[in-house]
Amino acid sequence: MSTLKTKIGRRSFLKSSAVAGGGLVIGFSWLTSCQDKTEAELLAMPDEWFEINSYLKIGDNGVISIFSPNPEFGQNVRTSMPMLIAEELDVDWNKVVVEQAPYHKDKYGFQFTGGSRGIMSRWEPLRLAGATAKQMLKNAAANTWNVDASEITTENGVLTHQASGQTLNYEDVASAAGKLAVPKEVQVKDVKDFKIIGNSKKNVDRQDIVTGKSMFGIDYYEEGMLYAMLAHPPAFGMTVDTFDPESVKAMPGIKDAVLIKSYKDDYTRANFDVNAFPEIVAIIGESTWQVMQAKKALKVTWKPIEDKTETINGWSGPETKFTPAGLESSTAHKSEIQKFANQPGTIVRKDGNPKAEFEKAFNIIEREYTAPYLAHNCMEPLNAFAKVEGDQVFVAAALQIPAFIMPALTSSLGIPEENVSMEIRRMGGGFGRKAYAHYVVEAALISKQMNAPIKLIYSREDDMSNGIYRPTYHARYKAAFDENKNLTAIHIKAGGIPESPLFANRFPAGAIDHYLAEEWKIDSNITIGAFRAPRSNFMAGAEQAFLDEIAEYMGKDPIDFRLELLAKAEKNPVGEKNDYDASRYAGVLELVREKSNWDTSQNTHRGISAYFCHNTYVAHVLDLELDQNKPVVTNVCCAIDCGVVVNPDAAKNMAEGGIVDGIGNALFGEMTFTDGKPDKTNYDRYRMIRMSEAPNNIDVYFVENEINPTGMGEPPFPPIFGAVANALYKATGTRQYSQPFMGDRQVLG
Repeated sequence: MSTLKTKIGRRSFLKSSAVAGGGLVIGFSWLTSCQDKTEAELLAMPDEWFEINSYLKIGDNGVISIFSPNPEFGQNVRTSMPMLIAEELDVDWNKVVVEQAPYHKDKYGFQFTGGSRGIMSRWEPLRLAGATAKQMLKNAAANTWNVDASEITTENGVLTHQASGQTLNYEDVASAAGKLAVPKEVQVKDVKDFKIIGNSKKNVDRQDIVTGKSMFGIDYYEEGMLYAMLAHPPAFGMTVDTFDPESVKAMPGIKDAVLIKSYKDDYTRANFDVNAFPEIVAIIGESTWQVMQAKKALKVTWKPIEDKTETINGWSGPETKFTPAGLESSTAHKSEIQKFANQPGTIVRKDGNPKAEFEKAFNIIEREYTAPYLAHNCMEPLNAFAKVEGDQVFVAAALQIPAFIMPALTSSLGIPEENVSMEIRRMGGGFGRKAYAHYVVEAALISKQMNAPIKLIYSREDDMSNGIYRPTYHARYKAAFDENKNLTAIHIKAGGIPESPLFANRFPAGAIDHYLAEEWKIDSNITIGAFRAPRSNFMAGAEQAFLDEIAEYMGKDPIDFRLELLAKAEKNPVGEKNDYDASRYAGVLELVREKSNWDTSQNTHRGISAYFCHNTYVAHVLDLELDQNKPVVTNVCCAIDCGVVVNPDAAKNMAEGGIVDGIGNALFGEMTFTDGKPDKTNYDRYRMIRMSEAPNNIDVYFVENEINPTGMGEPPFPPIFGAVANALYKATGTRQYSQPFMGDRQVLG
């Protein structure tokens, strides 16, 4: 066992005194096992709740209610996070219910879903919450029996004193436990003693999802609410000029059309205060349909924006951000990218003397890789509910980072944060897009102006044409070889619009004696933001495709070649800033080699790819066939090292989703612009992977270890791009350098 203090960083472990709750719990889901239960059993809620701490409460009938703190968008944290508490609490999983915690930074800390840090960041705090509550229950039982708490054991919600044979259920001492002092330190379990963690549990929301129960942001409803939609400029680089509310106010059900400005002039934005069109026109009415029709009839004109330089609050302090005027086009971007790629970049890392190695090289391989903008395409378009009444605000929204929208929300409304309450709704997709929650501010501003509760809904076209996109990227890789085909140097120069995708200290840095990494970027008014595994989602594909080409030139098996480099990085690393563990990296390659039967398989159309990001190591072997010159992915074998796997089925689901998503984006995903206007605004033109195009089979294997959990939602996504590219080469004999590999084409070629 490990001993933890009940203070985590600067934030103390929170405790509330025991309270009677009346038995009514809003918005819970039953955490069922595979055993069948009658409806009466499932709905047997307590008459009284005893609150032990901010994360859990115990009912008088033994039911345990656990609050899940982080927003949920399909990664299943509403199951996995309560598992952490339940494990340390030693309760019967079948007696647990889950409530979604509202936004409350003091009770629940940083409620953030993104960066694949959910379980990683909550691993200790949530286990600590369960272990502390258990210790308080033991202390209460010890007081009842007049024995030492160390003599008491717990299992399935029962306290036992072996020496006297006495037992108590948790609910018997819950009220007394809630009144005790929080212990200064508690013990948490060793991995080998886990009973819940590491054993698959079914999604707590599965029945609600398949039966269509109201739970997503877009489902939220309040009697008397009005509906709003937005009219934003048709192109990036434009803003509102004039509009005529009278052009729509006489239409059936329409209440008004108003101008909304998301940020006050003196507000200093932060990294996640990204909004493509901070000045927009809102149309408000009695139904979505009526508002959509009014939006079409609204008389509004647009004007060009001007160049703007502003200071934002960046991760390391104030940063200067420049937004150029003008209407940008993808064709012009291509020439701009080539211009920057051909001139010196900013040197980010330099090992050895790469210039000298390239000058004396017997041969040089140089390749360029490109990737387009990508739209997020969340199944659920942006939406938010807001009710502003005087100086009180209530919000119900599907968003990833509630804390990050609060400064903009309170500034724009002129209301202190303590007057804002927020219900966190389940998201129908996110992976970065819903980290930029300007739509919450928009809904609140409309509510304040209309003095009415407002449900703001983006149409699919609004969502896709409003940003926030994955940037467009470019990378140039060069490798130098001596006369014996030995690799002597690597040079990487990468950039994009408007950011660089480069990770200078990732593999193969540390494995090459002579290594140079440069980067560049081009300013733009097209808004970009986090997209599943930001930057990694491009660099992994380029890097892994280039390594395969090097291996082929050297006459080496591509897995052997990678393992040789990793052995060098482990035993004799170059530099001191390498941000990966070479042995764990090699471990997933060895595992995928074994599980895919790499050395004995007769399938010749196979692609290997491996990558490290979000503290996790992933390797894929992808098999495909050509059906009338159209690629068909038949099988993907995936190996992952993400430390302790909390909920194996959920982790496999995330890996499978990332793999399918990656194949779709590698083959088809692309957003282009003409004079600032997105060329694709719905799925009739934006090509997504079809269900029939998903792999016939996906096998996922996890490296077994006792390392604390790391990222899972994003790491399986980036390396699939390289696996697709390398498999396509094996099938066609042609290397792929520019995504998407298929685009709108029906066949290759």
